[in-house]
Formats: sequence, C-alpha cells, structure tokens
Amino acid sequence: MLKSKSWLRLVIIILVIAALAYAGWRFTRPPPPEVELATIARGTVESTVVNTRAGTVKACRRARLAPVAGGQIVKLWVKEGERVKAGQPLLELWNRDLAAQRELATRQLATSEERRREACIMATNARRDADRTQQLAAKGFISPQGTEDARANARARQANCNALAADVKRAQAQIRVALAGIDRTTLAAPFAGIVAKITGEIGEFTTPSPPGIPTPPAVDLIDDSCLYVSAPMDEVDAPRLKPGQVARITLDALSGKVFNGHIRRIAPYVTEVEKQARTVDVEVDFDTPPEAALLVGYSADVEAVIEHRDNVLRVPTQAIRQDGSVLALGRDDTLETRHLKTGLTNWAFTEVLSGLHAGDRVLLSFDQEDVKAGVKVTPKTVQP
Repeated sequence: MLKSKSWLRLVIIILVIAALAYAGWRFTRPPPPEVELATIARGTVESTVVNTRAGTVKACRRARLAPVAGGQIVKLWVKEGERVKAGQPLLELWNRDLAAQRELATRQLATSEERRREACIMATNARRDADRTQQLAAKGFISPQGTEDARANARARQANCNALAADVKRAQAQIRVALAGIDRTTLAAPFAGIVAKITGEIGEFTTPSPPGIPTPPAVDLIDDSCLYVSAPMDEVDAPRLKPGQVARITLDALSGKVFNGHIRRIAPYVTEVEKQARTVDVEVDFDTPPEAALLVGYSADVEAVIEHRDNVLRVPTQAIRQDGSVLALGRDDTLETRHLKTGLTNWAFTEVLSGLHAGDRVLLSFDQEDVKAGVKVTPKTVQP
C-alpha cells in the first residue's frame, strides 16, 4: 500500500514538472512572425508598355521662323508671350531700297499705260481710215495703192498698240517683283499661336540659317491649342504597339493626375541614343484637352494598354515568387506553397487561371528569412 502511494506521488510530481516545463516553453518561445497578406479577389488586369525614358509634351505645330533674306531689324511688331493670329506680321527688315524700286515700277507702269492708251487710240483711228479708204477705192475715187498704204498704216499702229500693252505687263511684273522682295523682308505668322522666343532686337542683323549650320530662329512660334506627348519605347515592345491603342499619360508637373489618350503615331525607325538603348518614338494624343494649362516641354510618361480584361481573378504581382508560386495562408495560420497558372500580368496585378480562389490570402513580402512554407504566422494586414 505504501509502495503504491509512493508511485502515485512520483507520477504526480512528474506530471507537475512536465506541465511547468510546457508552460515555460509556451510562454517563453517567440511569437509567430507578423506578415502582410493580400486577399485574392476579382478585378481588372491589363498588359501595358511604358516608356524607357521621360517623354515630352509637344505642340502639334511649332515653327522656328527666320526671314527668307538677311537684313537689319527695323520693326518688332510682337513681344515674347504674346498671342498672334495667322498672317499677322512679326518683324520687318530694312527695305527702303525695295520700296523705292516698287515706287519706280509703279511710275513706269503709269507711263506705259498712258503710252499704250495713246497708241491704241491711234491704231483705232488708222483702222477706221483704212475702212473708209477701201470704200472710196471701191467707188473709184482712190487708187488701190492708197488703199494698201492705209491698211499698212493701220496694221503698224495696231502692232505699236500691242507692243505697248506688253510693256504695261512688264511694268506690272516689275511691281510684283518689288512687292515680293518687300514680302521677303517681313516675317508673318503662318498660323495662330503664342510667341515663345524672339532672337534679335531693333537695329540688329538677322540672317537665315546656312545649309548645315543651325542658327537661332528669329521667332519661335508655338500653337499650344493642340498638344501631344512623344515618348521613347523600348524596341522590344515596338511590335506590340499600334496606332489607336488606349494610353494613359502622367506629368511630373501635375502629380497624381492621369490623362486618357490614344496612340496617334509610331515612328517607322529605331533611334539609337546610346549603344545599349534603342528606342522607338511613340506619339500620344490627349482624348480631352487638360483643364490645366500645359507648357510645351513638360516631362511626361506614357503607359500604353496592350490588352485589357475585366472581372478576372488576380493576385498582386509582388506576391509571386521567381518559380511562379505563392505562399498562401492555410489551416492554423500556417503558410503553404501554391503553384499558379497565370495569364495577363503587369507591375501591379497578375491574372490567376488556377492555383488560388477568391478569398484566399497570400504573402506579399519575402523580406523575413524565417517566413517560409510550413511556418505559422500572424496576419498583420489584409489588403483588398
């Protein structure tokens, strides 16, 4: 009997020690690591292409203007920042010599017209005399020789009238030449826009750019009523781009705003800016003009939408490991490996064809070394 009680006491002691050891282990062990999880749900997934370097906001029409002929600036009709209409004069060069030639040609025209008028009147009278002489010759009052002389005189007078009419046309042509020369000294706006920059002051000389030697334009004119974005895309992505595709435009100057657009043009050649960077320039139009005034030259980024799918099961792209699997939260908050079959993908989301279901939660970050399959974790944040 005494021996049985001793064994019972020993068993109780062992159980108490085991319970204390378990409690100590339970309360002293490190808690499960907290991890950030994302909940799998349905949404939109797009396949997109973005520019490799910053794009630029450009004007549909921009003219760097210079006079056809060189000369001294005598008049500046506009100022920088001023809006002008099509055909409005911008600047004028010294042209007194051409104005004098025009005046001389005008006076020569007046003289030629008076001489032509006189000669044509004489030709008309000579033709009438010839007609009367012919009538008198038919009645026998004048010899045939007199009739021939009258006809010859009428023809000569008419020829002189025609020659002086040609002189009038020549004088008119000289006036047009003088006017064309004057027009060459006046720089006019080819379209309505805003004057961006003027190079030169009154009294200074300006010349057009010689072939192969670029010089600053006299007037830089911008039509800012029509703007688009030109952005370089990697040559690898060029075959996937087509005119008319939907695109989104973002501007550094207008942070947080996204503008809808469409691809208007894809350059038919590859630009080699650097040896290892070959790009294709893509032009994108704004669907609606931005409410905020944009400046030509703003930096911009373009995201072209290649393919778009709505209401598909998707997972955050950052949750997918290099082998194409994810760590999903299983029973008892233990992580387990799931291998996925995916479809469309971009930097934000990837379409899930199989391997996950709506409502599953997956690990977003892999920064913690002790977080792996089979480890029990504590969900920290559940993101939609």
